[in-house]
Amino acid sequence: MTKAYPAEARSRGQKRVQGRVCSGTAEIDAAGLETRELNDHLRDLMLAGTEKAVLKDVCGQRYIGTRLYSPEHRKMEIEIFGTPGNDLGAFLFGHKIRVHGNAQDGVGNTMDDGEIVIEGRAGDVTGFSMRGGKIFVRENVGYRTALHMKEYNEKRPVMVIGGTSQDFLGEYMAGGIVILLGLHGKPHKGNFIGNGMHGGVIYLRGSVDKTQVGGQVDISPPDEADREIIERYVSEFIERFPEIGLDKEQILNSDFVRLSPRSKRPYGKLYAY
Repeated sequence: MTKAYPAEARSRGQKRVQGRVCSGTAEIDAAGLETRELNDHLRDLMLAGTEKAVLKDVCGQRYIGTRLYSPEHRKMEIEIFGTPGNDLGAFLFGHKIRVHGNAQDGVGNTMDDGEIVIEGRAGDVTGFSMRGGKIFVRENVGYRTALHMKEYNEKRPVMVIGGTSQDFLGEYMAGGIVILLGLHGKPHKGNFIGNGMHGGVIYLRGSVDKTQVGGQVDISPPDEADREIIERYVSEFIERFPEIGLDKEQILNSDFVRLSPRSKRPYGKLYAY
């Protein structure tokens, strides 16, 4: 059952937000706001033409950025200080989100377009079923990142991870690009990489043992076209995280491996049609 919030509670929150709207930017003190309350504020601000929202003291509120679709395709930039809860940017429709800190599970769940930047770590199932847009994570990600990432028409989702991933990276991946940079000097220890993968491509900086990779995946060196893709998105990664203190050449002058599916139906023999 949907919880109904008291009118006076929303009124108090709205007064606080409205008092901090200036030149198209709104600042929201999220301390004490529940998930639905915070997302109601964001939607109201977007529909009113607010171009940017700065959220302070975020602590576990879920679905931030999820309810921001409009027939007019209005766009909003969201800057988050704190730790957002699960499903940050789920179903994101062209907006931009930047988190000054870590994020929990389900970042970019079924994301359609836009951009999410995490200045820290992200949890499990980051980019689950995303079909467009870009996700940049400065540090590490959890389990089953890019699970069932897919392409849709002209959309090709991209995820660039500065650190490493836990197990099942790219599981059942059907499209898109994942780049794992391993910038923190730690080897890629994740297992079952690309398990069930039947589309898209994964680029890993450094090395990976064939025992870590799903049996449906080929390991090969990147060709010239792959190198162009890697260079493009490494450049974008550095632009978003200048604080890492590396230039493009320092990252690109390393060995990369390309992981790609052997088949579009890796489990076809297991099923009868």
